[in-house]
Amino acid sequence: MKPTTLEEAVALTQKFTTKPTNEELLRLYGLYKQATEGDNENERPGGFDFKAAAKYNAWLILKGKSKEEATQAYLDLVEELSKKYL
Repeated sequence: MKPTTLEEAVALTQKFTTKPTNEELLRLYGLYKQATEGDNENERPGGFDFKAAAKYNAWLILKGKSKEEATQAYLDLVEELSKKYL
């Protein structure tokens, strides 16, 4: 199934029968944040919050990518992952 909107893609990820890898989840997170909010302008999480730091980095590496490009990349990734996890 090929999602055509960000909302359809998000809904499709919620139907996955198994959980994607952490790397895949971070790619999804970064692309979603870039598509919905644009460049990451937040401060880097401090301390030992490794999960928050990983999410921050996943979003930060997409800096400069337009919301439209990030949306298309998210749709493509969800389509790819749906073949594996549905």
